[in-house]
Amino acid sequence: MTQANPLLSSSMPVLMTPQPSLTYRLVSYLLVFPIFRGLFRGCTFGNENVPRQGAVVVVANHGSHLDPPLLGHALGRPVAFMAKAELFRIPLLGAIIRACGAYPVKRGASDREAIRMATARLGEGWAIGVFLDGTRQANGRVNAPRPGAALLAARSDAPLLPVAIINSHRALGKSGQLPRLIPIQLRIGKLIPPPSSRRKHDLEATSAELQKRINALLDQGLLSSAEERLRRQR
Repeated sequence: MTQANPLLSSSMPVLMTPQPSLTYRLVSYLLVFPIFRGLFRGCTFGNENVPRQGAVVVVANHGSHLDPPLLGHALGRPVAFMAKAELFRIPLLGAIIRACGAYPVKRGASDREAIRMATARLGEGWAIGVFLDGTRQANGRVNAPRPGAALLAARSDAPLLPVAIINSHRALGKSGQLPRLIPIQLRIGKLIPPPSSRRKHDLEATSAELQKRINALLDQGLLSSAEERLRRQR
């Protein structure tokens, strides 16, 4: 029997997950999955931690332009996320992230406007993806967490889902070199409740906890052979 998620507030209406569009499915099965699972020998671990319906803030580290499509397609439900408007002008990548439900944020736009747009998506029952540092990090870790994810959760009463994207910064980092075909994997952690308030102290405490959890997942490294067998049995 499936139990109710204790991290979803009883005051928050239960919303059905937005259904994947045809474009999303085509991009997933014809492009993202072949690249992720074929070229980069990718897999995910911890998918049982992903809520199947209702609003959730998916929070990850950010080391590569590969991260948005992977985060948008590898969790078993569509994930919408804020992305720099410049990314939508990159051939192929722009189409992929738009199919994931991404929406552009112009450089210099106010944080308030971006938060408003994301909160509206959460109100529709979406999973919203947020990169905790905001920008790509050369070492692929969470180094300077920003409070945006915690604020979104506080405004919407949605739980937060920490996700570690392992090796994407090595496969295609900030240096502009050609991609390296090394394994990229995702480790999905357990849900974290939203901050108790929008006060700076509470937002910073939740952001620090997200940083701790994501970096701990990164420190676990690539899945072991035993974990991979367990994943395939589920």
